Amino acid sequence: MKRIGLMGCGTVAGYGHLPALRDCPDWELAAIFEPDAGRLAAAKKKFNVPNAFQEVEPFFESGIDAIAITSPAPCHIQNVRDAVRYGKHILCEKPLAMNEAEAEEMIALTRDAGLMLFTGFTYRFGDEALKVKDLVDQGVIGDILSLRLIYIWNCHGRYEIDENGNRIEQRRREGRMLEGGPLVDCGVHQIDLARWWLGSEIVRFQSAGAWVQDYEAPDHVYLHLDHENGAHTMVELSYTYCHTSKDPVHLYSYDLIGTDGVIRYDGADDFVSVRAIDQTLTIPVNKGKNFPALYQAFARAVETGKRGNLATATDGLIATRIARTATDQAIAARVRPIAR
Repeated sequence: MKRIGLMGCGTVAGYGHLPALRDCPDWELAAIFEPDAGRLAAAKKKFNVPNAFQEVEPFFESGIDAIAITSPAPCHIQNVRDAVRYGKHILCEKPLAMNEAEAEEMIALTRDAGLMLFTGFTYRFGDEALKVKDLVDQGVIGDILSLRLIYIWNCHGRYEIDENGNRIEQRRREGRMLEGGPLVDCGVHQIDLARWWLGSEIVRFQSAGAWVQDYEAPDHVYLHLDHENGAHTMVELSYTYCHTSKDPVHLYSYDLIGTDGVIRYDGADDFVSVRAIDQTLTIPVNKGKNFPALYQAFARAVETGKRGNLATATDGLIATRIARTATDQAIAARVRPIAR
């Protein structure tokens, strides 16, 4: 069994990556790295990890075969540099890098070292996304020409209570806005799914933003993507939908319109529906992010050299390039109200 180490024991690692690795029959979770002593100790105890480090060198020298990077996005470039220095294959959380230059450096470093670098696009391994992919590949609704991908939510709400009982801006949400907003954080998933499902590159894109809060990045974004096969994808993302509501809800759906019918998934349902020329189908799905399947695929890639459904670093670069450029487009086109 291969031994894996994880870098970064934050929130997403705690609910997704670490439980999946602890329970994965294909990996031994052998080591974790986290500069914060409190988070490191808590993760070591909760997930029964034998080795825990605050320093990079002993982490990489602990006998691991590969690493998962789940640290904050600004740390990814240095994490990859260190992994290459020690000859480790890498699965890196999205966004792959803070900018295109960093992503290109990561790709060059791992390529030259003969190492694999994958982007952790977990949505590819969701049961609903895999079912959609299979239906598209079968041609069940003919040629796909229009996609509508919606993910609008409150990003855990605007406020939280600090250690002194005061209501403050919710720090996790604030960090995501400062790193680029919903298109950079979540939109890369939708951009990647559209490319992956269609097998067609994006040749043109245009965005528009709305500002419910006054960050630099828009907190509600509309993105239009034209594919080289003639298809069009519309993505809508929000962090301010119900962000101050007592009882928030979110909207999460996929619609794919083809020449012979429609495929639809609504996050409130437990099925993918198909309405085609000759049939109507309701296909059950298991909802939720599938971190175990992501790590099983990573293990197979390390063993065989074949990536399967894993997103490459180039996939991550393309999604990040579009997300950041489109966010910059929206910022540049922002219309500010005239003071009265």
